[in-house]
Amino acid sequence: MRGLSAAELLEVWERGLAQGPLVRALSLLAAACPEKTLDQLAALSIGQRDARLLELRAALFGPDLDAVVTCPRCGENLELTFQTTELLSGHTPERGGEPSVSTGGYNLVLRPPNSQDLLAVGNETDPAKGQDEILKRCLVSANDGENQVEFRALSAEVLEAVGEKVAELDPLADIQMSISCQSCQHGWRAAFDVVSFLWAEIEAWAGRILIEVHALASAYGWRERDILDLSPARRQFYLDMVGA
Repeated sequence: MRGLSAAELLEVWERGLAQGPLVRALSLLAAACPEKTLDQLAALSIGQRDARLLELRAALFGPDLDAVVTCPRCGENLELTFQTTELLSGHTPERGGEPSVSTGGYNLVLRPPNSQDLLAVGNETDPAKGQDEILKRCLVSANDGENQVEFRALSAEVLEAVGEKVAELDPLADIQMSISCQSCQHGWRAAFDVVSFLWAEIEAWAGRILIEVHALASAYGWRERDILDLSPARRQFYLDMVGA
C-alpha cells in the first residue's frame, strides 16, 4: 500500500460522489494498492479490507481519530479520541486455507464475507434473505460424513451456528467500541464504521482543499494541479500571504 497525493485523493473523492459506500471503499484501496486488481481487493474479507482502510487513513491524516457520539441515556455529546492502532488490535494476520467446523452432525467449510458478497445482496430489501444469501455464499461446503449437503437442507440451528462461526473468523468486520458517559455514567457499546468515518473525513478535506485551490488560483493564476502538488506547509504559507 502507498500513500495518495492530494491530486489522487481528490480524484477518488470526485468519483466517489456517484458511488455507494462499498464501491467507495474499493476505489480508495484500488488507488492505494495499484499492485492489486479490483477483483483481488473485492475478495478480501471485510475485516481485511477495513484493516487496509485504517492503514490508509493513518497515512492520509495520521493515527489519531476524533469522533463525537451522543449518550443514548442523557443526550450528552461526548468527544472521543482514539488511534488506528487500537482498532487494528483485533486484526489477525491473514492465513491460508478455509476453516472447518463440525456442528449438528455436519462438517462445514466456511470463509468470512467479502465485498463481493455484500455487493451481491445490495439490492435485497429483506434483511433476512440478504443474511441467508451471504451465509450461503460463505459456506464453501457441507457434508454429513458421507454425502455433500445443500445449503437449503441445513436446519435453522445449524445456520445460526454457521453465522456465529463466520463472525468469529473476521473480528475486525464488526468493530465495537466501549463508551462511558462522564455525565450520567451510562456505558454502552457502539459500532465503528470504518468506511463511513473515513469517507466523511475525505469529504471534509476535499471541501477545504478546493477552497484553498480557489484562493491561490485567484491570487496567482496557478493551475489546480500545481497547487495540489505543493506540500501542505508551503500551500499554507501562500494562503497566509494572500490572507485566505
